[in-house]
Amino acid sequence: MINRLYYLAFSLTAAIALAGCGNSETKTAVTAPVPKKPALMAPFRFHKLIEVAPGQSYDIFSWGRGSQEAGSFMILHSDSSAIKYTTTTGDLDGNIIDVYNADMDLDGNPEILIEAKSKDTINRASIYAFEFNDNKANKLDFPKLNSSQRKGYRGDDNFYIRDGKLIREFPIYSGTGKDAKSTGAKRQLEYGLSRNEFTVKQLSKDSTDAATKATTTASTPVKQADKPSTKKSEKKSSKKSSKKKKHRRHSGD
Repeated sequence: MINRLYYLAFSLTAAIALAGCGNSETKTAVTAPVPKKPALMAPFRFHKLIEVAPGQSYDIFSWGRGSQEAGSFMILHSDSSAIKYTTTTGDLDGNIIDVYNADMDLDGNPEILIEAKSKDTINRASIYAFEFNDNKANKLDFPKLNSSQRKGYRGDDNFYIRDGKLIREFPIYSGTGKDAKSTGAKRQLEYGLSRNEFTVKQLSKDSTDAATKATTTASTPVKQADKPSTKKSEKKSSKKSSKKKKHRRHSGD
């Protein structure tokens, strides 16, 4: 009888110990896989959703078959509060890099700015701009670089929104063609909007111009002060002496 009780007690103790060991095992946390962004189906190449306000969203697409360097863009404006939906389309030169939203003139009407880049010799950038007002798209003409802004331009633009303005930066090169080399300087331009027309202001000073001026100044020899010429005084004294000689001859005769 005592042996049976001893055996039962030993069995219960072993069971409790095993149960305790089982509970002390660490369990590895299983993380849920991050859902992948759905791939666009052909002929679509690019998509970005911009929500400017509750019920006001813009879906920007690029699409086209065949050539990858040309196509079209499409802006789908959804006004779900008023149950109105509008579509804006246009031809596209190059591929869409990004899309920006701003209100540069602070009139409460959003601007949608599409940045595209073409793969030519200078990686030129293009901006397709629209201002939306009462579900109507007003196309805005983005200004081209003038001669001074274009000096040393070889593409590789970087656009971003800062304080409600569109900022454009690009490196400055010296030389042309294959011999063009980066100077290490950048030109920075700020684009605003006034009466549906873009304004442009250069924020940076071109260090290349300053360096060129400094080099030119250093290489230009300093002019020494002109020494007083003695030729004129010598001529005057010779004239006076000749007059005196003539006068003496005349008096003597």
